[in-house]
Amino acid sequence: MIKNVSFVGLGVMGFPMAGYLQQAGYSTTVYNRTTTKAEDWKDRHGGKTASTPAEAAVGSQIVFMCVGNDDDVRSVVYGDTGVLAGMESGSVLVDHTTASAEIAKEIAEVAETQNIGFIDAPVSGGQAGAENGQLSVMCGGKEETFEIVESVISVYAKAVNLIGPVGSGQTTKMVNQICIAGLVQGLSEGLDFGRRAGLDMEKVIAAISQGASGSWQMSNRSETMLEREFDHGFALDWMRKDLDIVFNEASRIGAKLPITAMVDEYYAQLQDQGHGRWDTSSLIELLRDN
Repeated sequence: MIKNVSFVGLGVMGFPMAGYLQQAGYSTTVYNRTTTKAEDWKDRHGGKTASTPAEAAVGSQIVFMCVGNDDDVRSVVYGDTGVLAGMESGSVLVDHTTASAEIAKEIAEVAETQNIGFIDAPVSGGQAGAENGQLSVMCGGKEETFEIVESVISVYAKAVNLIGPVGSGQTTKMVNQICIAGLVQGLSEGLDFGRRAGLDMEKVIAAISQGASGSWQMSNRSETMLEREFDHGFALDWMRKDLDIVFNEASRIGAKLPITAMVDEYYAQLQDQGHGRWDTSSLIELLRDN
């Protein structure tokens, strides 16, 4: 029976995810590189804080991570202060970071030498999904390891799926980002077209959102896109980080991604204009005349 867990990385995703664990009755210890963030989490949710990832992992049956990229993952996993230094035999390490499939396989191999299970478990749903406990989690790992963590992850997720062996979660997240890139560009072009045609776009969205063109992006972003509001959601800086991972994997497996590459270039233009923290739906701004 899982009682003690820890969470490493209290960014816009990890902060609420760890909060759901504590609220669900798990004794949760957190670590964050910026200690004031960890103290703020403790003030809001209770639980405990630790001064290193290793300290956070001591006594935890499951250790969760959600940091920035491959290098960030390595920095909190390895060494005397990394989580593997504090984890016990039979415990499980779950990585919610959107990272490469290679780092997932690397860590799984090292963890196995210590009889520690590993699940790569990137998420989709953005900050709002994390705050509302409505994330979709894509997992890679052994079925017996997944069965240990599934119900715990479910406290902040609406869907938790085991896709395949270690690395499958990260590769599935790549598919997710490829699909989003194309969807947002198509939605941007459609909304801009309708606006220029003089249509009542509120009525247009109501008419088409339940049909074949409907999507999460249309339901949740069309209004803010038309109102030119982008200070929310999944920052395009993060999207470009994710797409860089996608392109590296595509090169390795020989996949062609012409639309994704085009959209990435559009995001680069917005970054050059100083809008890296805007939501990914800001692609529509490139279609405006001013």
